[in-house]
This record gives sequence, C-alpha cells and structure tokens, in this order.
Amino acid sequence: MDGIVTDVAVGVKRGSDELLSGSVLNSPNSNMSSLVVTANGNDNKKFKGEDKMDGAPSRVLHIRKLPGEVTETEVIALGLPFGKVTNILMLKGKNQAFLELATEEAAITMVNYYSAVTPHLRNQPIYIQYSNHKELKTDNTLNQRAQAVLQAVTAVQTTNTSISGTTVSESAVTPAQSPVLRIIIDNMYYPVTLDVLHQIFSKFGAVLKIITFTKNNQFQALLQYGDPVNAQQAKLALDGQNIYNACCTLRIDFSKLVNLNVKYNNDKSRDYTRPDLPSGDGQPALDPAIAAAFAKETSLLGLPVAAVPGALSPLGIPNAAAAAAAAAAGRVGMPGVSAGGNTVLLVSNLNEEMVTPQSLFTLFGVYGDVQRVKILYNKKDSALIQMADGNQSQLAMSHLNGQKMYGKIIRVTLSKHQTVQLPREGLDDQGLTKDFGNSPLHRFKKPGSKNFQNIFPPSATLHLSNIPPSVSEDDLRTLFANTGGTVKAFKFFQDHKMALLQMSTVEEAIQALIDLHNYNLGENHHLRVSFSKSTI
Repeated sequence: MDGIVTDVAVGVKRGSDELLSGSVLNSPNSNMSSLVVTANGNDNKKFKGEDKMDGAPSRVLHIRKLPGEVTETEVIALGLPFGKVTNILMLKGKNQAFLELATEEAAITMVNYYSAVTPHLRNQPIYIQYSNHKELKTDNTLNQRAQAVLQAVTAVQTTNTSISGTTVSESAVTPAQSPVLRIIIDNMYYPVTLDVLHQIFSKFGAVLKIITFTKNNQFQALLQYGDPVNAQQAKLALDGQNIYNACCTLRIDFSKLVNLNVKYNNDKSRDYTRPDLPSGDGQPALDPAIAAAFAKETSLLGLPVAAVPGALSPLGIPNAAAAAAAAAAGRVGMPGVSAGGNTVLLVSNLNEEMVTPQSLFTLFGVYGDVQRVKILYNKKDSALIQMADGNQSQLAMSHLNGQKMYGKIIRVTLSKHQTVQLPREGLDDQGLTKDFGNSPLHRFKKPGSKNFQNIFPPSATLHLSNIPPSVSEDDLRTLFANTGGTVKAFKFFQDHKMALLQMSTVEEAIQALIDLHNYNLGENHHLRVSFSKSTI
C-alpha cells in the first residue's frame, strides 16, 4: 500500500507546525519561487487583507477565516488541483493567507470552482477571493519551514503529473496528509464505476477528480478532495466497508500523490472542476441520458430499507444500483433496471469462423452460470448469451467487453431480449443454439461458493486447479503451449493440486482457458482454469 512515508517526507506534527525532516530542502526539483510564512501578522504590514470581493482577477488569492491551527500543507492543497502553487504567505494572527498560483487562468478556475462549492478546512467554511496584489514578494529568510513544505509538495507534483490510465508512478516525498486517496476494491463481483465512487465519497466533501485503472488485475482508483481533512474523514469512515451487500470491499490509503492530472472526462477518469475536457480517443463521453438514468436509479439510496429491492449494505447502496452503475459503464440504455437486471447479453464482432456456443459458454462462464447461447443465424458474428441473473450479466459485460477472442475485439452489451429462445422441436438450426441449463460445469451453483471470491478480470496469468499427482510441470507447459501461445512462467502451489501459469498476453490466456477448462487430465481429474490476480 502506498501509505504515508515518514522517513524522508516533510511531515507535520499534530497540533504543531514543526518540520519533522528537512531532507527535502536540497531536493533536485527545487526551482521554487521563494516564500515566507510569518508567525503572526505583524511582520507584514503591507498585507492588510483588505481585498475586495469583486476585484480584478489575479494569480494571488486572498484566503480568509482560516481555522487557527491550519497548516501550510492544507492551504497549499486548496490550490493544487488547479495548477502549480508558486508562493504562500500565512498571516497566522489574522487567520488569513495569500496563495500565489503560477497562472492567472489557474487562479480564475480555482475561484470559480470554490464559489460554487464552499471550501472547508477542518470542517470550517473559508473564503477565497482575488487579491489586489499581482504577485507575492516575500523574504525567504524569515521562515524556511514553509518553503520546505511548498518545495516538498512541488517535488511530488512534478514527479507525478503524468498519470496514464494504467500506470501511476509515485514519488517518496509526501506531505503529512494528502487530499488524494488510493482505493482498492476487493471481492469485486459487482462492477463498481466511477459514478458509484463519486456518490459514496461525496458524502465527506467535494470530490474534485477521480482516475480509475486496473493494476495487478485489481480495480483501483485515485480520488482527490479539495481538502486533506475530507480525505481523512472518508478514509476513517469507509476503509473496510462493503459497497454492496457482502462484496466489493473498500481498501483505502492516502496516496503519495497530492494532485491528479486528469486529461479526459470519460468513464475511466473525471475532473469535476473542468467539464470542458475532451473524452479522449475511442472513449465515449458520458451520455447525458445515461447520466440522468443513473442519477434517477441511484436516487433510491435515500429510501428506507423496506422500499429498496435487494439487500442493503453498510453504505446503503441497493443491488439495483449495481445494475444501474454497470449499465452506465457499459454505455447502454436502462429502461427500468430492476434489482434482477437484464440476464441476456448481446455479443458482437465475434470471429464467425471459430466461435461456437461451447467456447462462449466457457469464457462467459468465468463470470456467471451461462444458461443458453444462441449464435444468430443471419449474423454469425453476433450471439445472445443468457446468464443466471442480472448481476452475472453485468459482471460478464464489464469484464469481457473490449477483450480479444479468436483475434477479434468483442463487444458486449445488454440485450433487449428477456430470454434466449430455443429452436422449435425438430427444427435443425445447425447447432447454433445450445441449452446449458443443466450443465455440471456451472461455477456458481452453490451459494457462498469460494468461486464468488475469485472473480478477476481477464489476465495473462491463469490459476489451474484439480491437477492429478501424475501430471508434471512439463506436461502442463506443453498442453498450454499447444493452444497457440507461449508459456512464460509456471509455479506449482505446495500441494501440487493447483498452479499458476502465465501466458505472454491476455489474449493467449483467454484462448487457453477456452480450450483447456474442463480438459480431462486422466485419473478422473478435469482441469479447472480461471483468471488470476497474481503474477508469477
């Protein structure tokens, strides 16, 4: 976990403003403007704090009504979401501060945002306006501690402004407490979307930005508040809680990042302070109709327990909202999503030369119990797949949409059909429709089965189980290499009944799972294959 680094970081003691470590003073990233913080207002007579509310825009902002014990880090954090902070002056005796941003544009964005969302520090509202001063001229010999704080924050910021959707680099320098939380979701067998996170975390303060990504085969998110205190309250209240009943457990830590740089507003990342951002290549922006449907669906959350279909979790989100959230993520219309949700999926862009009902049953069976599969007679690159319930169809859709199967990127959406029809008695439909209702291969028949806790996105690493004693590593490597891919790594578990096996790509692993799940290894042992969150 990327908790708070204490050995090299600039920390701030509780109840005191002392610098715990000066090790960042000579940081290579220190191209900082000078800054000064005075212990009281007397040293800086010219800063009387008489700025007018409707003053002309300036990159220097005047902040009033600060709580007495507030630290520089907390004031700097107010400005970081909007751009680089270049200077700070605290007037402790007057409960005021001046904050200088690198550009006037950043300051205007910040004032506009905080005029709509009242900023709070330590649960007290504070007031931000343009200063009459166009820049802060401060004497940096008076107080080096504040300079170190700003320098440390900037060092973190400059190292970490390029966050892509998948990798997040994190520097070892962190202020005592960041306004950014890192969230990992365990046991994710309902999809969790950016909108669900925004809704839950907004209860603790204004959420400015969210980035979601998959790392080590786990859904993770970085979420930024305007104020580190909100981040702390959210962490205390939500860490270890389940979003939905008995699953989707939140694991929350402070991030080493103090600011997120969001480039696109779409279903993977959002900057709520900048609605003008593009949606990015190939990423549809959030459709207003979906957003409205989602809002309507999740307005259920305020109802008493009896009025909500599905079990309520500690966070008060009914299972119906899980379906709505997934539908929003999957870009599909939701005419009255019920707690059950739609059980039928439409899968398109299939490789019609290769695909069979059995291969679809095996792959989609990783995320639920497939009841029926129909490859469409007049459009053989598309199929309807009926799952056992709406949650399973949501799960399969969120994990398999956009994956490669037989060399083609498949699209998975909810179908308007309620069931998959079987062909009439005596009618030959060339084996395109298959009923798997009584299949012995369903993974989720037993309530509370361990399989519910081992649902992961498609990954290059596969988990193998039910291996008989006579089968060796070489046997398994050869078997998996014969599916057309390359086996990169292999590791038996201690009892040799289970193993991890890594293919060179996710696509190869999907192919191997389709070909070899339930493969007869002899001695009445049928191999079980699933995706793993581990790497070898």
